[in-house]
Amino acid sequence: MRYIGGKSALLNDIENIIANSTDNVTKIIDIFSGSGIVSAHFKSLGYNIIGNDFLYFAYVLSRGTTALNSTPHFSQLNIESPIEHLNALTLETSEIDIDDCFIFQNYSPHDMTNRMYFQSDNAIKIDIIRLTIEKWKSTNLINDDEYFYLLAILIAAVPYVSNITGVYGAYLKHWDNRTFKPLTLIAPTNICTGTAIFYNQNCDELLPKISADLLYADPPYNSRQYLPNYHILETIARYDYPEIHGITGMRNYENQKSEFCSKSSVESAFRRMIKNANVRYIIISYNTEGLLSKEKLSEICLEFAVKKTFHCRDIDYRRYNSVATKAHRVTEQLYFFEKG
Repeated sequence: MRYIGGKSALLNDIENIIANSTDNVTKIIDIFSGSGIVSAHFKSLGYNIIGNDFLYFAYVLSRGTTALNSTPHFSQLNIESPIEHLNALTLETSEIDIDDCFIFQNYSPHDMTNRMYFQSDNAIKIDIIRLTIEKWKSTNLINDDEYFYLLAILIAAVPYVSNITGVYGAYLKHWDNRTFKPLTLIAPTNICTGTAIFYNQNCDELLPKISADLLYADPPYNSRQYLPNYHILETIARYDYPEIHGITGMRNYENQKSEFCSKSSVESAFRRMIKNANVRYIIISYNTEGLLSKEKLSEICLEFAVKKTFHCRDIDYRRYNSVATKAHRVTEQLYFFEKG
C-alpha cells in the first residue's frame, strides 16, 4: 500500500550503513514502523525486530504479517480457505444487518450521506468481512495470530478500491476506475521465519522499556498529522463505531497527535527519543521538507553521539505529490551515530 514517507527506496542505503558503520548488530528497533516495510525487510535478512507504531491500523499490518513465522492454520474454524470464504461473502450469506455496516453507512453515497470513498458494493464488503472476522474472534474460532493475519489482509486490500489519490484526507469527486473493481483479499507473501514483535504505543512510553543494538527512527517530517490521512483505515482496523464529523467523516484523533508534527515540540521530541533509546547505534530518516533543518537535527544528534561517529548522508529522491502534479526533488537524509 502507498504510505506517506514509505522507505522502500532507502532500504539498501540503510542496509549499507549497518554493514559498514556498526559491529555485531543483531537486534533492531523500528520505532515508527508505519507500513512495516523496513521491519519486514530486516527480519527477512535475519535480524531480530522490535517494531512499533502509534496508529492501530499500522500495528495491524505488521502484527498480521511480519510478526508471524508461518501462515496460520485456522484449525478451529473448519473452513478450507478462510480468504476465499471471506471473498465470497454477501450481505445475505453473512446474515449481517445493513444498519451495522459502519463503512457503508458513512463512506459510501446513499440517502443519508454523499461521501464518495467507496462504491456501495465494496463498502458493504468491507463491513461484512470485518464483522465476520470479529465474530470469529469473539467466538474463539480463531486465535490472535489468525485474527491479525485476516485483519492485515483486509487493511491491505482496501486502498485498491478506494476513491482517493493516495490518502484518505479527501475523496475524489468522480469515481476512479479502481473503485469499480471488487474488493479482493489476497494472502501476503512477506511472511518468513525469525523473531519480530510489534507494539502499538507512544514511543516515549515504549522506548525506556525495551533495548536492542540499533534504533531505526522514521518520525513524521512536517506538520501534517498521520491519522487524518488514514482515518478510514484506522476505523476499519478498530471498527469501534466512532463519532465522526466534517465532510470527510473524520474520527477524533486528539489523543493520537505526534509531537514530531509541531514546530514548538519537535526538538524536545527528538531529544527524548534519543535519550530514551537503550541502544548502541541510531539511524534517523528525515528529509529537506522536515520541520527541523539539517543543521538543527545534526546538532541534536551530536549532543548524544560518540565523538567522530556522527555522519549524515543525503540521498536525492524524486517525489510525486499526486498523479496531477509534477515531480519535485526532495533530499532524503540518513543520520547515523553511535550513542554515547
